[in-house]
Amino acid sequence: MIGRLNHIAIVVPDLSAASALYRQVLGARVSEPCPLPVHGVRVMFVELPNTKIELLEPLGAASPVRSFLERNPAGGIHHVCYESTTSWPRAIGFAPKAQGCSATASRGSAHMTNRCCFSTRRTFAER
Repeated sequence: MIGRLNHIAIVVPDLSAASALYRQVLGARVSEPCPLPVHGVRVMFVELPNTKIELLEPLGAASPVRSFLERNPAGGIHHVCYESTTSWPRAIGFAPKAQGCSATASRGSAHMTNRCCFSTRRTFAER
């Protein structure tokens, strides 16, 4: 069963500039940068009362978000993460890894230990 919103991930071209905007202009609480080499990103979290915003910056040439940033030079929403008590994609009829939806977070994740579903803009593209 789908649960609460865990976070919204935004790929940014400059993590320092993005975090400064949230911290200085909007007055938000922002975490320290955390490199996640296994995922090819540096990440920071903007903590909101009801969820988090995950700011992602490519880390290295092989970063999986680098191509996203090349297509969207100003950055943009990369995915939405919902908490789940079941294998959500299977529960609603998705085949495993179908249309960009994955069922669980890996142990190297910076933000959660719960089972989650990462939904990208491709998730519902052909439904």
